[in-house]
Amino acid sequence: MSLVIPCPNCGSRPVEEFVYGEVPLVPESITDPDARDLDRAFMHGNPEGPVVERWFHAAGCRRWTTVRRDTRTDQVLG
Repeated sequence: MSLVIPCPNCGSRPVEEFVYGEVPLVPESITDPDARDLDRAFMHGNPEGPVVERWFHAAGCRRWTTVRRDTRTDQVLG
């Protein structure tokens, strides 16, 4: 079963309708601009357990929603 995100405006919708974007923190010790861009683009965190995420409903109401999700099971916690 695919991940289902609860949209406060449209109801529960499949994850394919949403866009998730993480803005990672790049260590200040990296001074090379190319290395900083590489880290910003590809080095995302991968926490295990409950996390709070922001999702943009691109194929629906075009609004942001906050979701608390367990990354181990993809279960939405509230």
